Amino acid sequence: MNSDKQTSKVVRSLSGRVVSDKMDKTVVVLVERKVKHPTIGKVVRRSNKFHAHDEANECKEGDVVVIEESRPISKTKTWKVSKIVAKAATV
Repeated sequence: MNSDKQTSKVVRSLSGRVVSDKMDKTVVVLVERKVKHPTIGKVVRRSNKFHAHDEANECKEGDVVVIEESRPISKTKTWKVSKIVAKAATV
């Protein structure tokens, strides 16, 4: 009976800035979000760093990228780079 149902998996995606590209096929992405503090009421910035898989090694430090959740690739890598939004300005 359930064979007619299609299960569509919702893939989480986040946008952030590449802070390290020193590893092979891996980048570290800093994702910042603004949250209202529960007692003070002030809006504060919270940040998380995610290791993301970059198959072609095309991301450089300073790039703005979109990462999406994937199966675990290694101990710390469960995200992959889906697209590069903006390239970093080269000096």
